Amino acid sequence: MTSPHARLAELGLSVPPPPPPKGNYFPVRRHRGQLWVSGATARTSAGPAVVGVVGDDVTVAQAQDQARVAALNLLAAIDAAVGLDAVTAVLHVRGYVRGAPTLTDHPAVIDGASGLLLVVFGDEVGAHARTAIGVASLPGGACVELDLVAAVDD
Repeated sequence: MTSPHARLAELGLSVPPPPPPKGNYFPVRRHRGQLWVSGATARTSAGPAVVGVVGDDVTVAQAQDQARVAALNLLAAIDAAVGLDAVTAVLHVRGYVRGAPTLTDHPAVIDGASGLLLVVFGDEVGAHARTAIGVASLPGGACVELDLVAAVDD
C-alpha cells in the first residue's frame, strides 16, 4: 500500500511546514480517536493566498487551486500532530467559499480539496462527508478556507 507521502510525491507535491496559528487556538485538537483540524486558507511561506471574491475577481478554477493548497495546509497540520499514516478515515471537510452573491459553484470549488484528499489517502480512507458554503469574507481576504475532522489511530 502506498503511503500518503508517496502519493503526494507522485503528484509533485510535498507536505509544507504547518502554518502557525494567527490567534488563540490550536491548529489541531485530538480527542478519543478524532483529530479536529482548525481552519486553513491557502497561505504559504511565500505569502498570502489569492485574495478576492469567487465569481467576481477570482475564477472557479483559481479557487479550486486555492482549495488544494488549503488542503495541503490541513495535511501539514495533521502530519505535524500525528503523521499522515495515522489517519484511518477523513470524516468531514467543511469548505467556506468567499463568493459573489450569484455564485452557485461552491461545491465545485471545494472539489479541489476533496480530490486531493481522495488521491492522497485513497478511496477507503479519503472518502468523506462534506459541506460547501458561501460566506461574505474570510481571513486575510482569502477566497477559500477549509477545516477537517479525521479519525486516527490511538
